Amino acid sequence: MDLYSIVKVIHILSATILFGTGIGIAFFMLMGLRSKNIDERRYAARFTVVADFTFTLPAVILQPLTGAWLVWQGGFTWTDYWLVGTYALYILAGLCWLPVVYLQVAMKRMLDRQAIDGTFDERAFNRLFRWWFALGWPAFGGLVVIFGLMVMKPTW
Repeated sequence: MDLYSIVKVIHILSATILFGTGIGIAFFMLMGLRSKNIDERRYAARFTVVADFTFTLPAVILQPLTGAWLVWQGGFTWTDYWLVGTYALYILAGLCWLPVVYLQVAMKRMLDRQAIDGTFDERAFNRLFRWWFALGWPAFGGLVVIFGLMVMKPTW
């Protein structure tokens, strides 16, 4: 296998990890936070944060690095419409993901505080959760479209 193929496999795997763990993390957090049991809610929030830093963050870093290398070595034009679309959608997804990470950490801290001293602002927590949930949609939608653009490479 040549270097181009190896980098392409890494690019595809990191895209798969980015999308798959994103859906898995969102599902895990959503289901965990539906519980009335504080320990279950804390567990879901804690490991959602851990999973984002363990899996999503490395994939977020690898995607543009391997993607740029593939464009450079693959003979593509940097300004091909499908590539410009992927750049824009990746930036959109990243601009949604960064506050999502912050919100996850904030919700985890609120749940930890509740377990320690009973202090909990349900309205503030629900507001953070609604933002977390809303920001996930454009991020995931953007990644779905990116997959389509990478496969079809439309020329318009």
